[in-house]
Amino acid sequence: MPSPSIIAQAAAIPIDSGRICLVNSSSGRGWVIPKGHIEPGDTARDTAARETWEEAGLLGVLHETPIGAYRYEKNGATYRVVVFLMEVTETADAWPEDHRRTRLWIRPEMIEQLVQVPGLRRLLGKVHDLEAITAD
Repeated sequence: MPSPSIIAQAAAIPIDSGRICLVNSSSGRGWVIPKGHIEPGDTARDTAARETWEEAGLLGVLHETPIGAYRYEKNGATYRVVVFLMEVTETADAWPEDHRRTRLWIRPEMIEQLVQVPGLRRLLGKVHDLEAITAD
């Protein structure tokens, strides 16, 4: 269990036809996966699914087991993000945060040049080796 000084978040790596969906960060200066705080009463999976809809307008099948986790720091706080794979089944034309979030579908080879957060880059690199991402 994370210590109180570590903020728990959950995220999904949306996958469709061998591509990964990224969204612009809240600052607009980089590319990340949809993620958010785990609210009281929600599971990490609930949060990952909700954030993927709100930030990217995607629905899909979330894997039962997380692919891993990573940490990052922002504004003096440490965040720990549990990450699930999501096989996308529906892509909306409009979604709750479409006014401030842009989707970017990338091939796994583009991860290194677009993703700045080291732990996230490492997890996305693991996805590259999975059959779900390499099968077209």
